[in-house]
This record gives sequence, C-alpha cells and structure tokens, in this order.
Amino acid sequence: MLTAPLEPAVEQQLEAAVAALRGRRVAVLTGAGVSTDSGIPDYRGAGAPVRTPMTFQMFLSDLEYRKRYWAGSQLGWSRFDAARPNAGHRALVDLELAGAVNGIITQNVDGLHLRAGSQRVVDLHGTMDRVRCLTCGQLYARTDISDRIAAANPWLTDPDSQELGPDGDVVITNVSDFVLPECTVCGGALKPDIVFFGEFIPKVKFSEASALVQGADALLIAGSSLVVNSGIRLLDQAMRRKLPVVIINRGVTKGDGRAAVKIEAGTSETLSALRELLT
Repeated sequence: MLTAPLEPAVEQQLEAAVAALRGRRVAVLTGAGVSTDSGIPDYRGAGAPVRTPMTFQMFLSDLEYRKRYWAGSQLGWSRFDAARPNAGHRALVDLELAGAVNGIITQNVDGLHLRAGSQRVVDLHGTMDRVRCLTCGQLYARTDISDRIAAANPWLTDPDSQELGPDGDVVITNVSDFVLPECTVCGGALKPDIVFFGEFIPKVKFSEASALVQGADALLIAGSSLVVNSGIRLLDQAMRRKLPVVIINRGVTKGDGRAAVKIEAGTSETLSALRELLT
C-alpha cells in the first residue's frame, strides 16, 4: 500500500517505473531536489532564485573572494548542519537494505544520505563537513573550523536574517574585517572539501560512481535536472549499457528524452511509494 495518495497521472508513471525497476539492482543518482524537504534549497528547481555561485578560479585568485565565501559559509553553516534526512532519504536506506539499491551517487554536499543510514554513498561533489588545506592537503572537521571563525570574528552574527543557499552559504558583502581561517600545519588557504563550479570532480570519485552504474541493472535519477556534466556522463554510461532509466523530478531535466520513465513529482513521496512497491 502507498504511504500517501498520488495524482492519477503520477500513479501511472509510478506503475511504469516499478515495472522497469522490479527485480533489478538499481544505482541511484540524487541531486538537490532530494534535500529540499530537509530545508536545503535547490539551485534550479521551480521557484529557485537566480544565483551566481563563486567559481574555483575566483576563490583561488582573490583574497576578497575567499573572505566573502568563508563569511557567507559561516553564517549558513549552523542551519545547513542542522538539516535532517527526510522521507526520501529514509526510503533509499530501506531500498538499499532490501537489496533493491546497490548504492547512492549524490551531487549533494549535505551528507544527508549518510546521516539517514545509507551504507554505500559516493559524494561526487564532496561534503561540507570537511575542510581541506589547498597547500598541504590537511583535513579538518568543519565544526572545528567554524569554531575558529566564530572566535576570530565575534561580530559575524545573526545568520537567520540571511537566505540560505544550496551549498550552506549566504550572500554577504561587508567582509573587510573578516579574519580568514588558515591551515595550522602550513598556513595555507582552507577550502571546504567540495567541488566548486569550474573545478573538476576527483577521478577516484567519478570512478567509484561509474563502478556503481556498471554494477547495476537500472539507473534511478532523483531530484536532479542533470545540468551538471557529471550526471549526464553517468546517464550516458547507463544508456550505452541499455539500462532502463527512471527519472523523478519536478520540472524538465536534460535526460527526459532518454528515460524509460519520467515521474513528474516530488522525490520524498515518490521514493516512499517506490519503497512500498519494490520491497
């Protein structure tokens, strides 16, 4: 029995998705739409504000950009870190435990799949709860860096008055007095351990994602518009192997024309329904 009523058109799409996925090992690719019900906004979903995220080149080239990024990220971190897994994340955990899903590939940096209990997760774009030195590679827990920033910048307060972004940052302009965190090992510049716009996904990460698709009999894409190249490359791999592809997303994606089934609905309720029907 389904956990919540769905529109008739969505029920038909769901039935087709079940027929495509049942009895197959399913690799799952998730995007920002999976986390919106946890309070983390989407970059490109319906109603999402137009944003111009900072590129890796901007971050590297200018001290002012690094100050602006870290100040905004500090303001948004407490709310980003407080986000909790939603019904969609939990449904994927159950599908993995039941053997229907062989792993999760996520474009999200919020760590919510791991918090929900998913066992095999490839975080294609990294995760916000780690910080890396760009010079020596030393890793830090984000909470420790946040504490250091707060101690050095006690004036940086009132995060609730700012609009949270998909990567846990907010827009801030007055950063002239901001004190940047530095690596305690070598004094180098620090950066959250995520892939910025204009930065390449580490080869080992993409290899792990490819291995999940290669080991699957179907691909389920949830909450991604597939605008980012990494998602399209994984879709291409699935198509070359003639795997059935199911897409769940509100709004158009770049893979709609190649999907066996497109479900035009929210990810939380649809993934919950799939759990009921596939386990």
